[in-house]
Amino acid sequence: MATVTLEGRALELVGEPLKAGDAAPDFEALGMDLTPVRLADFRGKAVLISAVPSLDTSVCSLETRKLNEFAARMSDQAVFLTISMDLPFAQARWCKQETVDAMKVASDHVSAEFGSRYGVLIKPLRLLARCVFVVGPDGKIAYRELVKEISDEPDYDAAIQALRKVATK
Repeated sequence: MATVTLEGRALELVGEPLKAGDAAPDFEALGMDLTPVRLADFRGKAVLISAVPSLDTSVCSLETRKLNEFAARMSDQAVFLTISMDLPFAQARWCKQETVDAMKVASDHVSAEFGSRYGVLIKPLRLLARCVFVVGPDGKIAYRELVKEISDEPDYDAAIQALRKVATK
């Protein structure tokens, strides 16, 4: 059983988180405009997927703003996607307020398909664990960081290095 912690308290995840080398399963989430967002939409491209519990929390907000800065600099090389359980309307409000416009943001709130398939759904809270996946153009996971304590930030440098590696192949 995989777990993460929140202030030291263990929280069970649904399934086992995928790891580097695994095929990245397709999923359907909702875009801020309520249209479907699928991994298949980005087939053949390098994709960085950042799963966060909620954009309306300090660490998730900081993480998404930082990744938006990378996305602005790497827009021709890769797709950046943040997924949370926030409603699409809340995501749109937050993105406008924080000027996050270089990356895609999607909601997994309807079916939790992403969280379940990628093993990052926190069972007791129905939120996503903080995790960064890099999916190569070949559809395989090239990098994964499951942040053990969900109030901690991921290793941005390692994620971007992994993304650059698969984006230039």
